[in-house]
Amino acid sequence: MKNALSAFLAALAFSCAAWAHHSFGAEFDANKPITLTGVITKVEWTNPHSYFYLDVKDKDGKVANWRFEGYPPNVLYRTGWKRGVTIKEGDTITVFGWRARDGTDWAHSREVTFKDGKKLFFGPPAGTGDGGNTPAVDVP
Repeated sequence: MKNALSAFLAALAFSCAAWAHHSFGAEFDANKPITLTGVITKVEWTNPHSYFYLDVKDKDGKVANWRFEGYPPNVLYRTGWKRGVTIKEGDTITVFGWRARDGTDWAHSREVTFKDGKKLFFGPPAGTGDGGNTPAVDVP
């Protein structure tokens, strides 16, 4: 009975993780690139994707809170990010990525540019899914 319960819980955990994971093309549109500048309001270092939230003002001064999705924490660490240091609430950044297909204020991030001009990848190129082992390429 104990083994059956353990197997069931393991299968449940795997299915939840698999459900949460999705392909780039299912959620984002590679034909809708976006570059936005704003102020970080929240950072979530989670698996299978990390997120940051950015307050962005439009031309009329209205603020929208955008959610940007990217690499999991282990990939971010390997590419130069440090939790609580590299990016934190209150920082102003510019981010390049691709809009969500559903038209909401959600995007898949690729490259973050900091105030000092430094650039780091927060997510893989369009269409490569999680791409943790994908070689970095320059953003056009």
